[in-house]
Amino acid sequence: MSADPLNRGKPQRSTTSEPPTGSGTSAIEVRRSTRRRRTVSAYREGDRTVVLIPARMSEAEEQRWVGVMLDKLAAQENKRVLGDAELSERAARLSDLYFDGLARPSSVRWVTNQNTRWGSCTPAEGSIRLSHRLQGMPEYVVDYVLVHELAHLLVPGHGPRFWQLLEAYPRTERARGYLEGVVAADRLPHLPAARDE
Repeated sequence: MSADPLNRGKPQRSTTSEPPTGSGTSAIEVRRSTRRRRTVSAYREGDRTVVLIPARMSEAEEQRWVGVMLDKLAAQENKRVLGDAELSERAARLSDLYFDGLARPSSVRWVTNQNTRWGSCTPAEGSIRLSHRLQGMPEYVVDYVLVHELAHLLVPGHGPRFWQLLEAYPRTERARGYLEGVVAADRLPHLPAARDE
């Protein structure tokens, strides 16, 4: 046992192994650090995955955490943004589901020039545009904005008939609350991050 309980001054131990069968990644490198206390992190570096763990972890804990981190990385990589074609397909499914297919846009696309609204619709052209700020938000929120804009193809204004159409979407209130929260959070003052003392 070392006289220094923190093992300061000793180099990090790094091991490289082959990934689990069918994991879709190449080599996995585990880097142990005496400075790392509780946290485990992972990232891709070229064709390998690097997992950073505390030096004191047992081999069993290491194996468990490598599996957990591989799953987390895979989940992050699978969360990709819908393209315009997929957005159009989604709008068609939502129209079928909530409006009996009556709301058929000619185009549905992401735009980067809408910073004060979540979406817009031009009923005369049949075009729907969604703000890029929605990308990465929960699916039910994106679906709500799509349903909102699809409803404008049937009812241009925001009168009682329009809001009655939106009642068909079961997560309307939840999605509106989410978007209101995002707007409110943007208005909060941004405080500088606290420094470690």
